[in-house]
Amino acid sequence: MIMLTIAYALFAAHAVHAQNAPGSAGAKKSATELIELARSSSPNLRSAIETTFDPKQLAAGTAWLGHGHDFFFAAEAAATPELFIDGRRGPDMHLAGPGIWYAVSRIEGLGKPHSFFYQVAGAKFGGSFDVPAFGPESYQQPGVPSGTLSEKITHTSKIYDGMKSDYWIYVPAEYKPDTPAALMVFQDGGGYTDRNGNNPTLNVIDNLIAEKKIPVMICVFINPGDITDSPGTPTYNFVKGYADKWQRTIKDSMRSTLYDTVSDRYVRYLRDEVLADVASKYNIRRDSYSRAITGLSSGGICSFNAAWQMPDQFSRVISWIGSFESIQWKEDPAVPDGGQDYPEKVLHEDKRNIRAWLQDGSNDLDVRYGNWPLANLRLATALKFKEYDFHLSFAEGTHNTAHGAAEFPEEMVWLWRDYDPAKTGQNYEMDPAEKNRSTFRVTITNR
Repeated sequence: MIMLTIAYALFAAHAVHAQNAPGSAGAKKSATELIELARSSSPNLRSAIETTFDPKQLAAGTAWLGHGHDFFFAAEAAATPELFIDGRRGPDMHLAGPGIWYAVSRIEGLGKPHSFFYQVAGAKFGGSFDVPAFGPESYQQPGVPSGTLSEKITHTSKIYDGMKSDYWIYVPAEYKPDTPAALMVFQDGGGYTDRNGNNPTLNVIDNLIAEKKIPVMICVFINPGDITDSPGTPTYNFVKGYADKWQRTIKDSMRSTLYDTVSDRYVRYLRDEVLADVASKYNIRRDSYSRAITGLSSGGICSFNAAWQMPDQFSRVISWIGSFESIQWKEDPAVPDGGQDYPEKVLHEDKRNIRAWLQDGSNDLDVRYGNWPLANLRLATALKFKEYDFHLSFAEGTHNTAHGAAEFPEEMVWLWRDYDPAKTGQNYEMDPAEKNRSTFRVTITNR
């Protein structure tokens, strides 16, 4: 249960560049506001720190906020902490009041994940591997028109026996009903719709479309479904049995059934139900050349699986911290494969016409289902051997969206590179930059 609890919590972490109501008493501050208070030596800085950050974050040495290059760090410690950013000594910490320390720092390398930690009296303390430095394309830009996010739409499935799913449709400002638009589907979709949150996807889409780096596209943000209102159905009985077996909730287990199962059922559900509804409202392209799919964790393998099972529906994939593991292996006797089988499937089954960006980190999960970093490296190695058009972005992060979100503009430009709206297909070939690189090797560092 801990793995999927983490997956949902990824979207609930503190926003790294959220804006708050200016001037409101007791309101949480943005990174920019805290930095201004620090630079002006404001007597209100300590109270602003305590209002903005959870006391547990301060005590654990994990409190920070950032906006672009500018970052604010805060910690509670009895002695002066030394701040290290990306392994190098950072700026000096200053007292904001008894026991509360802070530092303002500039971090280079926008569009990338970063890390930090403290040393207090020679001992390592706090920190995080998951500090994204968002570039300008992740923020709303002057003069760039914003698209429109629909109200929540609830769909009742036939393929999943009455399961109810919520989804939202995002229509860019440049969309014209007489011109078919490209399509992109986001799993765990509700976590991508906050412009000021951890995953400012809508800003990126607006900016890249305006810059003509990606095509005009309709985006569907779909949440995993809920089967609790359909007791007694085959889907309910399966999900309930899985939940009882592994001590997980019904909702958790429904998500896993949707996302972790290596079959064509979920992509049929998208094609025949959800996207059929979307196509009744908007003019979207039908060719897989113009369709992309993405997700994180179990949503990551779900996205790869959708393209693998039906490359005529999706040919472009982004997987963050993908769960290419044995989570649903042999749970359904009719489904022999598990997520851990994908490296072998890539090596031994017919090659699909897929372009895929994989992202993971060396501190990702290692639990009863398997080891996430090794699983992603195995898959990347298989894709490399079969000369797929793929890219692996691998750093030090944990099971967290920070890395994927930071580089999302780069991922999208790579995924949609050389797209031609006059075409309906393309045989993807490995990027020459990838083709000239050696295969992946692993160094054991912690034994």
